[in-house]
Amino acid sequence: MNIHAAEMTRPPVLHVVTTPLGTLAPSPRRGEGWGEGAGWRGAVRRALGSALGVFALAVLLAAPAPARADRIGDLTSIGGVRTNQLIGYGLVVGLDGSGDQTTQAPFTTQSLENMLEQFGVNVPANVRPQLKNAAAVTITAELPPFAKPGQAIDVTVASIGNAKSIRGGELLMAPLRGADGNVYAIAQGSVIVGGISASGKSGSSVQKNISASGRIPNGATVERAVPSAFAGADELHLNLNTPDFTTASRIVGAINRTYGTGTAHAVDGGTVAVRVPQDPTQKVAWLGAIQSIDVAPGAPPARVVVNSRTGTVVIGSDVRVSAAAVAQGAIQVTIGEQPLVSQPAPFSGGRTAVVPSSNVQVSEGGGHMFKFGPGVSLDTIVRAVNQVGASPSDLVSILQALKRAGALHAELVVI
Repeated sequence: MNIHAAEMTRPPVLHVVTTPLGTLAPSPRRGEGWGEGAGWRGAVRRALGSALGVFALAVLLAAPAPARADRIGDLTSIGGVRTNQLIGYGLVVGLDGSGDQTTQAPFTTQSLENMLEQFGVNVPANVRPQLKNAAAVTITAELPPFAKPGQAIDVTVASIGNAKSIRGGELLMAPLRGADGNVYAIAQGSVIVGGISASGKSGSSVQKNISASGRIPNGATVERAVPSAFAGADELHLNLNTPDFTTASRIVGAINRTYGTGTAHAVDGGTVAVRVPQDPTQKVAWLGAIQSIDVAPGAPPARVVVNSRTGTVVIGSDVRVSAAAVAQGAIQVTIGEQPLVSQPAPFSGGRTAVVPSSNVQVSEGGGHMFKFGPGVSLDTIVRAVNQVGASPSDLVSILQALKRAGALHAELVVI
């Protein structure tokens, strides 16, 4: 009885369907039609359906756009999970006469003699081989985290002598050592060079890119794994790629909302500590799920980056400038050298000589002054500088002067 009573008091449900013309209209209920027999009930239902469709569309249009969010895995790196640099020394052989000149690079000959001695070939002490097809090289590689013995990694080979090119050479087996002096990989293979160089007997030469260095894809085999505390740790640290207190706080909040209070806590503005399971399989799955959580990072700092060598200037969107007036002008110094011939008079006993003649001129271009209002944005700064036709070097000087005057409210970084 209670169930039937509840059904009797349940409010009527409005069924909405889409017509071919895209108009929202109520669907006919049992015993009712769309014709004249529907009467005023059909008209009311059609009016309610149209109103409901318009209201739903208005709600969708008025909904705010979602804030920009990044994955925690893109914002952080796991503490202790890192690459390790490896370095080694070896010989590249099989060059077409473009190897080291042994008179200027004697270490190449010494390395070859030591290698031959290991194979039972003794070179007399009074014999100095004149090699042309061998080059001494350094070998560098990056050992990725969790690399295990037997895996292959790429290596970079670069000449340290005076070899013209190592194109087509073969790297002989060479050990790669870490910072602790232990051997972690063995490198060997054919060198791939992206540059090319050629020269003639007259001394003319042409070169494109660099031919004294190259790469060996999968050229080294890992022989030893790097010890890691990942498996035994009950708490791991997430290090922010860009330290920021707001971002760290939001990461902690997102993890705790998903997995419960106390799962994560901030160590400082650049590190977040996370509790993890002891089982390695659960730990990997746990960290994978945490790295997939979306977090809205904090606003980037107001910063202006200036490359003084190339004149490149990058201005952040949050850079603001106080009220200031800037005058921009240019001083040009022109020095012209035109040697003159001094001819002595006939029978004077003097000699003809070349006398230097210099023409120095200083000119100052028309100065331009423009004014910044208080709190102007990036668009205003760029527009004002472009209107006066300032060059990149002038823009660098203007920004440095604004920072010196205290009108530029941003960090000025010169690289």
